[in-house]
Amino acid sequence: MTALRLHVPEPTGRPGGKTDFSYLMVSPAGAVRRPPTDTPAAQTADLATSLVRVLDDEGKAQGPWAPAIHPERLRRGLKAMMKTRIFDARMVLAQRQKKLSFYMQCLGEEAIAVAQAAALQEGDMHFPTYRQQGLLLSRDDISMVELMCQLMSNVRDPNKGRQLPVMYSYKRAGFFSISGNLATQVPQAVGWAMASAIKGDTKIASAWIGDGSTAESDFHTALTFAHVYKAPVIVNVVNNQWAISSFQSIAGGEGTTFAQRGVGVGIASLRVDGNDFLAVYAASQWAAERARTNNGPTLIEWETYRAGPHSTSDDPSKYRPADDWKHFPLGDPIERLKQHLIVIGEWSEEQHAQAQQELEAEVLAAQKEAESYGSLLDGRVPSAATIFDDVYKEMPEHLRRQRQQMGV
Repeated sequence: MTALRLHVPEPTGRPGGKTDFSYLMVSPAGAVRRPPTDTPAAQTADLATSLVRVLDDEGKAQGPWAPAIHPERLRRGLKAMMKTRIFDARMVLAQRQKKLSFYMQCLGEEAIAVAQAAALQEGDMHFPTYRQQGLLLSRDDISMVELMCQLMSNVRDPNKGRQLPVMYSYKRAGFFSISGNLATQVPQAVGWAMASAIKGDTKIASAWIGDGSTAESDFHTALTFAHVYKAPVIVNVVNNQWAISSFQSIAGGEGTTFAQRGVGVGIASLRVDGNDFLAVYAASQWAAERARTNNGPTLIEWETYRAGPHSTSDDPSKYRPADDWKHFPLGDPIERLKQHLIVIGEWSEEQHAQAQQELEAEVLAAQKEAESYGSLLDGRVPSAATIFDDVYKEMPEHLRRQRQQMGV
């Protein structure tokens, strides 16, 4: 008899070699159909394996998914992505200088959060992971200084040192508190969306999860509830090819797509080029309209690449080729949108250089102000007195006594 053998998926690239990206299944720009938003979930099966793309190699918009979007909105999106990348770079450097304990950047993934933020409406609620800082940095009403104070855990930290760096919380911006426990935000998003429907509201939810975290049971439970109750929610699976040291095939991406899981449980699904700003915007609009018109949830798998380390505690050169991102077939989201704007006559290399310079100055000024309130390097952290705050509306007597005993 033939002995049984356990199959363990292997990545298509390792340190010292080159990655074979032929597994990615890339459709030509403009080749994938755009169905009506009320299309039954089962009829989106082909969209879960093909790849929705708008921008071609020359930067031209092609096909039925090309959105009607004003150039000014594209310029804002480009600047938001640039600002996000500059912000990330400055905060990684600050972590190396011991001004903050930890940081997670979204290098190479900026288009996904920034474009979806532009496509959704005020009042919609995002349930993000730690790589969607673009949702906040694309807004005018969120202070970079405040974000940096949270990262540095200083006296101006709006979360008073109660959250790890990068785990922001902004109710006014529709940005649900980030959790360090993976996948918990997806059932929370579905539940929030169900509550919106129960109330007869008009707001929808957007859940975010990485490819690795889809292996968690929370993800599958959330899909069941979303399907059964036709919850007005978008489930965003960010397939950046790598969890920390684990290739996406370990979570089930080998020989299938993450989008196909949605079709399998009765949810309309799309697989989209996550480095194509226009495709992200158009697919997000499609899913949002589907949710708002009571046609149920959508699962979108965004194909992108984690260009940097998983976090400041990670060294990706230990498990993948060091120059992988340079060879990723879907390119750099910033360069691609920049090229498109230049092609349509709405941007130039000179404007890009000027914007880069201005944004670098803006981020640096915010960092200087944030550091003036303290950082881990100088120990100016929130007072111990804050551990008693925000628990009760009126502090009970036993806590009042404990606070007095602490002398704070």
